[in-house]
Amino acid sequence: MGRAKTIRRIQDADVAGKVVLVRVDYNVPLEGSTIKDDSRIRASLPTLELLLHRGATVVLVTHLGRPDGVAVPGLRLDPVGTRLSKLLRRPVRKLGDCIGGEVNDAVRSSAPGDVLLLENVRFHREEEENDATFADALAKVADVYVDDAFGTAHRAHASTVGVAERLPSYAGLLVQKEVDVLSRLVNDPARPYWAIVGGKKASDKLGVLRDLIPRVDGILIGGGVAFTFLAATGADVGDSRVDSNLLDDVRGIARLAAEKGTKIVLPVDAVLAPSLSMPEKSTIGDATRIPRGLSGFDIGPETVEMFAREIARARSIVWAGPMGAFETAAFAAGTRGVAEAVATSGAFSVIGGGETGEALQEMGYADRVSFVSTGGGACLAYVRGKTLPALAALEE
Repeated sequence: MGRAKTIRRIQDADVAGKVVLVRVDYNVPLEGSTIKDDSRIRASLPTLELLLHRGATVVLVTHLGRPDGVAVPGLRLDPVGTRLSKLLRRPVRKLGDCIGGEVNDAVRSSAPGDVLLLENVRFHREEEENDATFADALAKVADVYVDDAFGTAHRAHASTVGVAERLPSYAGLLVQKEVDVLSRLVNDPARPYWAIVGGKKASDKLGVLRDLIPRVDGILIGGGVAFTFLAATGADVGDSRVDSNLLDDVRGIARLAAEKGTKIVLPVDAVLAPSLSMPEKSTIGDATRIPRGLSGFDIGPETVEMFAREIARARSIVWAGPMGAFETAAFAAGTRGVAEAVATSGAFSVIGGGETGEALQEMGYADRVSFVSTGGGACLAYVRGKTLPALAALEE
């Protein structure tokens, strides 16, 4: 039985005339007060519209950025409230805090159909500590709790776990969709099942790789992660970023893959440059013999072709981490080439949110893969078979 069948669903809740506290993920990219990408806000609309249609008062709680328990003016949620109001086509009242007298009074004076947006919950350090008193204060204004923030499901915070333990709690439509889709990779993936792993640092991905090796048939490794793996084989990677304290761990992962019969494929060529800020001096070179003074910032065209051949044979794919520094045009071809291969593969393909999701959105491939998760860390934790605290709190 998949996990999707064990969590309480908002469709089964009685919300008419009730105040519903909804944990959403509105951690959107901002440029000043301008929202660069509102896809996370749009992803929450089906749940909000369902609740409003059923006669609930909706109180929204979210974080934005990493204020570390301090009220940072540039991370206030006013731009989010303005955008949400336009998308919902109804007023959204943005409050000055997420707990306290103003919040209590605003909720008491609200009516079914009203939408209130609490201020950034991470302005309070007690949020990330899952502080009991803070969770009490968040929960006291509501009758029902709905978690629709899959991107924070791997965090045991006050607004994700603490409140769920204090109120009748349910999964929103977005969380349900994420769990339903990702369960396909956990329970019975179509084979061959390949993982594509990239990103800047090997330290961020070692746990992911260790857990995925027994689950997948093969792993394509690109991005900065690849250079630590290449260095562990004795390759000369020039001045490329290497987590040198992890070389023994990487060799252990290679041994584990060999024991499990899981194929690991590393780059054979790379896009090289003296530094990230000198893309005009980029060249293609052997990934195993990079001269001093040069670093690798993307996988090369021969590697893209090699990866594409494996991708074409795959029937299930999970991808976490870009293949290079895609924000710079000279180092974007690897990520674009792999995205094209995934989009045309016919495989059931899941993109693990975060930077990879942003890259595919920018490059126009987001609509050509099976699913782009809204949660990078949460998606990876789920497909690795980890327990996600916020989902556990919703289980029947």
